[in-house]
Amino acid sequence: MHLVQLLLPLVGNRKAYDNVMHELTERFGGATAYARAPAAGLWKNRAAKTEGDDIVVVEVMVSKLNRKWWAKYRRELEKRLDQEELIVRAHKVECL
Repeated sequence: MHLVQLLLPLVGNRKAYDNVMHELTERFGGATAYARAPAAGLWKNRAAKTEGDDIVVVEVMVSKLNRKWWAKYRRELEKRLDQEELIVRAHKVECL
């Protein structure tokens, strides 16, 4: 079992975020978003200027990790959300 986490920017992307939740629910049977208190992310861009976004963490539990599918989906989301790079990470989970 794996827990896949997507770190998605919220600002200006509410409809796209809703679409992601729907897509993941349709494909995997459910998704959880931590959206009530978004995390604030800051980073330095290529010009060394500080930028920021509110980040929503979306989680999906999968029994088998399809790395190719997730990499393709990450690239698709980067285009849709107009992001240079998105973080999609997976953690191996042991259910107790």
